[in-house]
Amino acid sequence: MARATALTPLGVAALSLLVEEPMHPYEMYQLLIARHEDRLVKVRPGTLYHAVGRLEDRGLVTATGTDRGGNRPERTTYTISAAGREAFTTWLQDMLAAPVNEYPAFPLAISEAYNLPAGVVVELLDRRLQALEEQLGFLVSGEELLAKKGVERKYWIDVQYQLSTLRAEIAWIRSLQDQLRSGELPW
Repeated sequence: MARATALTPLGVAALSLLVEEPMHPYEMYQLLIARHEDRLVKVRPGTLYHAVGRLEDRGLVTATGTDRGGNRPERTTYTISAAGREAFTTWLQDMLAAPVNEYPAFPLAISEAYNLPAGVVVELLDRRLQALEEQLGFLVSGEELLAKKGVERKYWIDVQYQLSTLRAEIAWIRSLQDQLRSGELPW
């Protein structure tokens, strides 16, 4: 069996789609974009094709056929293999059960922020807050639309997770800015 921990986020997204039904990489790409999964995983058509190729090399997916529609290029359809289902399930169980430090850049930037004047930090965090508020608005409207359409909540709990983490980050940044502005946090 292939090691589940070696799966890339894009590989996981591809395997997840193939759990639903066999499809070709471009169809996967279109579905990921239509579902706004690009907010969870960096996806581009070329990298998706390469990811599927690596999954095939590892025996996690199998080509089931090639077709050509009209003037379009040939498209190979893939299905998830038994080893792919096992690797996907193992990865999912591991990631749900145990926290993993993913080393995001923002905590590192905050840890080094003392190298800038407090006023500059406050100003830069204002710009970050603006971007975070835009993300928050997008997710809130997406959540409202999904609920209105009657999409089962289990399919979009990631939106609720992202809303919670965004709100927490926004609150933390505002608190830090208040401390910097008031002098409560000596700089």
